Amino acid sequence: MRYSADHKAQTHDRIVKEAAARFRRDGIAATGLQPLMKALGLTHGGFYAHFKSKDELVETALQAATDELTEVCEKAFAKHNPLHSFIDTYLSPAHRDAPERGCPLPTMAAELGQRGQASSVTDRGVQDRLARIAATLNADDADERSVVMLSTLVGALMLSRSVEDPQLSLRILDTAREALKRQADEAC
Repeated sequence: MRYSADHKAQTHDRIVKEAAARFRRDGIAATGLQPLMKALGLTHGGFYAHFKSKDELVETALQAATDELTEVCEKAFAKHNPLHSFIDTYLSPAHRDAPERGCPLPTMAAELGQRGQASSVTDRGVQDRLARIAATLNADDADERSVVMLSTLVGALMLSRSVEDPQLSLRILDTAREALKRQADEAC
């Protein structure tokens, strides 16, 4: 059977997209290559026509997830009150409930750090978010404030996903969101 010239590239993109979603939703260690490939209707052996290892896929998928987040961030930062818009988007129930489409930091970064596999992709993503936040602040300590804000965003999202009680989850999001907006107002 002959495939189109771009079949391999399309298959590669499908693997990356599915892996990025699964890594964000389930974690890296919990995402096996065989179930991943099976979900795409592909064989486990076919994986190696696209990637040398799972680690290479992790880096590629992390980059894809970071690129998706950059698009969402740009839309939020293009609105009237950019930092409020970003905070509202990040600490929303919709983001909490859809980790497979959201920021990779709450799931993937924690796991990479625990495994001793820090990533330059994560470094660039964090630095980009920090710079974007700091650029909206009108304060001498904007760089420091941006670290606190991003850390609070990621931590609050992680906590809101980890509790069983829906009211507590919402309280975590709401409280962190309002505190960050007050901090943003003080620094703008």
